[in-house]
Amino acid sequence: MLRGILTVGGWTMASRLLGFLRDILIAALAGAGPVADAFFVANRLPNLFRRLFGEGAFNAAFVPAFSSLLQREGADSAKTFAQETIAVMAFWLLALTLLCMVAMPVIMLGFAPGFADEPEKFTLTVELARIAFPYMPLICLTALLSGILNGLDRFAAAAAAPVLYNLVSIACMLWLVPFVPSVGHALAWGVSASGVVQLALLYIAVRRAGMRLYLPRPRLTPRIRALLRKMGPGVLGAGITQVNMSVDVIIATLLPAGTAAILYYADRVAQLPLGVIGVAVGTALLPRLSRAVAAAEQGGDANAPNATLNQAISYALVLTLPAAIALIAVGAPIIDVLFRRGAFTAETVIPTAQALAAYAAGLPAFVLLKILAPAFFARGDTATPVRVGLWCIALNLALNVALMHPLQHMGPPLASSLSNWANVIALAAILLRRGHMSLTRPLLLDIARMAAAALLMAAVLWALQRHAYAPFAADPALRWLGLALLVGGGMATYGAAVTALGLLKPAQLLTRLRRPRN
Repeated sequence: MLRGILTVGGWTMASRLLGFLRDILIAALAGAGPVADAFFVANRLPNLFRRLFGEGAFNAAFVPAFSSLLQREGADSAKTFAQETIAVMAFWLLALTLLCMVAMPVIMLGFAPGFADEPEKFTLTVELARIAFPYMPLICLTALLSGILNGLDRFAAAAAAPVLYNLVSIACMLWLVPFVPSVGHALAWGVSASGVVQLALLYIAVRRAGMRLYLPRPRLTPRIRALLRKMGPGVLGAGITQVNMSVDVIIATLLPAGTAAILYYADRVAQLPLGVIGVAVGTALLPRLSRAVAAAEQGGDANAPNATLNQAISYALVLTLPAAIALIAVGAPIIDVLFRRGAFTAETVIPTAQALAAYAAGLPAFVLLKILAPAFFARGDTATPVRVGLWCIALNLALNVALMHPLQHMGPPLASSLSNWANVIALAAILLRRGHMSLTRPLLLDIARMAAAALLMAAVLWALQRHAYAPFAADPALRWLGLALLVGGGMATYGAAVTALGLLKPAQLLTRLRRPRN
């Protein structure tokens, strides 16, 4: 599992770094103005569908079923199931896309109610959403092919696909802007074009993996009906974080102009550890946990599923805790170095850093949800996360309404963080009660050591911010050097602390990486 996590995490890191370059260009060209607000809200819609129907509900239902078929009936049966799924998904995704394109003005009235009082911004948002929305069916089919590859324990191509998203977006900003009305239009066209490129890459990868897939006539076979039954509740269960973030966007449109853009930039920085760690661990965990559960049901090691889950929690938190604390401690220098140029002014740095701190407070919860949800999905239970998730959506909405005026731009991200912590606590309690999770003494001791190392790192970062970053802050050319000193000092401190506390054992790590796949 560790090698799978590192493969997904490595490619995701490359994608996030390119994403930062993309966001730096957006900040310089659009800042936190009306075009940026319109594009970020418009782009959120196809990405919400992608994360719910593609990465969320689909993977939650498809990967365990596909992995179980491989384990029990072999590759031919799994291939037939994959082809049936592609046919049905392609049909209803196309229908949904056409419906949403026609109804986009009505959808945006609900998705961005605060823009309704600004006709020009609202019209621009609808236009950009229509340009970008074809990305949804393309990337959902890409996620389907990714699920096939993940079920085959092949993670590299699926993890590399988002790199193309950022490359295409950057290319459109650099070369398409002179030919379209605004940078927002260039970005929206780049979103849809990247969906075509990613789908092509994954199709080639699946064929090279030995799955030569063909598109049959869509039919609701018994296996497809079972998949859809599991996928239906999973639409909210697997994508609850994204639903909460969409509530944040809706509330942001009711706050002062520029709030949607501020939340976007803060979220993009917070998404680096969430994507690199949370997505990587969740992606590598689900097929492995599904096989462990299937083997246990056939008389294998009954403790293997719980051991696999605890291992994933340990791998995730050893990186997530320091990331969260670092973003809280030195968020302002990070935002300042990454984005302050062009249309992104110094006045926007502080509110963006405050929003980042609010998101960072929930980072461990966001990552743990990526681990706890597969513990239900691997056993075919997609209903329980939905029931818990619905309560958490209601909690998030209530917290947003309560915090939006006193905390302004910090209200939506803080509400999202608190509701996700409530989600984690509820899911963990259910797993513990069912015996599907065990908080062993070694795991709890490891978490305590991680927290101690992360707090020591925070103290060092605060000192470095004052004495190593501040002298360079006034010079745009030297700010990068100051940030490098902060990042390097924090990483060195945490690395030394976890090694001294016995959490990181280089020899054991190398042994696991060299171990052949099962």
